Amino acid sequence: MPSLERPDGTLVYDVAGDGPPLMLVTGLGGSRRYWDNLMPALTQRFTVITHDHMGTGETTSRRTVHKVEALADDVLALADHLGIGRMHLVGHSTGAAVGQILGAEVPERLDGLVLYAGWAGPDPYFDLCFSVRKELLLAAGAAAYHRATPLFLYPARWIGEDKARLDRLIAGMIASSPPVETLAGRVDMLLDFDRRKSIGRMRARTLVISADDDQLTPPHLSEELASGISGARRVRLPWGGHAASQTASEAFLDAILPALI
Repeated sequence: MPSLERPDGTLVYDVAGDGPPLMLVTGLGGSRRYWDNLMPALTQRFTVITHDHMGTGETTSRRTVHKVEALADDVLALADHLGIGRMHLVGHSTGAAVGQILGAEVPERLDGLVLYAGWAGPDPYFDLCFSVRKELLLAAGAAAYHRATPLFLYPARWIGEDKARLDRLIAGMIASSPPVETLAGRVDMLLDFDRRKSIGRMRARTLVISADDDQLTPPHLSEELASGISGARRVRLPWGGHAASQTASEAFLDAILPALI
């Protein structure tokens, strides 16, 4: 598997497909495998680049301070390493936070930008969700944290309809879990993230998408985000939870592909 040396670790990435470059940036879990179910469709149209966030997945990390700005720097470094000048970018949750930074600071590097299940800055609901998750992590450990994660990511019906799938999902999260201190630092990174004062500088063609039943970053957060970006398009999926690209993949692709072509 290819990798990129960074000042504080080794970033692992994959490149697949053929066409214009498309960077997929994962949410808090950090694993590039999050996008696996979309790869057959996307690689028919794009050269798709995925990577593990530093400190997660198969990376080797010496990063002790976790900031979304550092994740954005990793994305730019990876694009430079691959010789990519301009690219499409789809960012999920934490990845949507990365997209906001790149959209405001280096808009010349972006073509289509999709901010999926994102937020411009925290509110009391957001703070409560992530603070409770961190408290569970610190009090009960990483395994309990990961067992609770599907409650935040997926619709209740999707969780309830296939226990074997749920068990595999949780087991995979636990088996690949970063250390508790890394997980806690990454939660703090999101609680500290607030780009409300800078999203007005974003100029890339932007789609803001979320599902109406997202319990982690509810639609009102995407509404605020879209309202602050000049010309942003807004799409609301009726169902899919925080991980609609996995639970409602056809509707998700139908919504995002026009924004990338």
